[in-house]
Amino acid sequence: MPKGYIPLAEARAAQADALAKAIAAISADIELLQGRGVLEGAGPIFLGIGASFAASAAAVWTLRSRGIHSWRLNAGEHPLPFPATSHPLIGVSQSGKSSETLATLNTVEQRLRFSVVNAKNSPIEETSAVSISLGNIPDSYASTIGYTATIAALGMIAEAWDGGSIDASWPAVSDALRAAEKNLASRVASLIAPLQTAQYVDCVGAAPSVGSAEVGSLLLREIARIPSTGMSTRQYLHGAMESAGQGVHIIFGEERELQLAQKLARAGHDVILVSPLDIDEENHLAHIAIPSLTPAQRPIIEALVMQTIAVETAIARGLDPDAFVFENNDTKVA
Repeated sequence: MPKGYIPLAEARAAQADALAKAIAAISADIELLQGRGVLEGAGPIFLGIGASFAASAAAVWTLRSRGIHSWRLNAGEHPLPFPATSHPLIGVSQSGKSSETLATLNTVEQRLRFSVVNAKNSPIEETSAVSISLGNIPDSYASTIGYTATIAALGMIAEAWDGGSIDASWPAVSDALRAAEKNLASRVASLIAPLQTAQYVDCVGAAPSVGSAEVGSLLLREIARIPSTGMSTRQYLHGAMESAGQGVHIIFGEERELQLAQKLARAGHDVILVSPLDIDEENHLAHIAIPSLTPAQRPIIEALVMQTIAVETAIARGLDPDAFVFENNDTKVA
């Protein structure tokens, strides 16, 4: 485990309490920025890579549902310099050192550089005109609380942007996380049973939850070392599901996702459906019930589900959840 990180078990145990503190602090910071007229004008473009890219999906959905143009871009897939734009760029990086995100931010006017980071005094924070900190929360290498707090920060920014208001229900999200933890703990052994021998995992989510599918597949690759892919429901329906076989399917959503889950299960494929709907389980179809939260909040509970599944699957397969195989020297700046 690299220096500066805490064990996954420690991070997961502290996650609900840390999230409650982060939500209160971040909400106050956003309201202060809103009062200064900073969060106004053209909708933001979120820049990230890896889990930070996934964390931005729900915020983009929230802004678009308010009629505000917004995008998320993989910072590693954009030629530089970034084209002239009136849209602020929000660099999302828990370490504040993601080389691709920093390089992209540095090619636009300084007034357009925003960021959401965890680490204080990081290069991305220092280059930004406006930076929102998660509070330097101790986190695991395969991110847990850093990821869920990032979702909260981005969601509240999306709600507050250009005259909006932060949803009053945010303080209750940490309690929802605690309840979900208890529910999962009581049945995790049966949930992960098919993953112990799975040759692959497909993670699929409705559009507001596509980031949950993406980060779920990332966690399964990082922690449990199972080949995994994350995509939106509509993408999956357009041909990708045709190769189903000898794997597990983890699906996030509601009515359309229920139809997909039932179709796969009735064809003999193992499915875990994560949904607020009241659903009867059946052969090959397990259901994880989650609360009916806003689209900006639900990915926090979905992330918890995937953290639990990935960690417990790794342990069941005889792997150390804190051990990584490869180290790359060009994804973070000094």
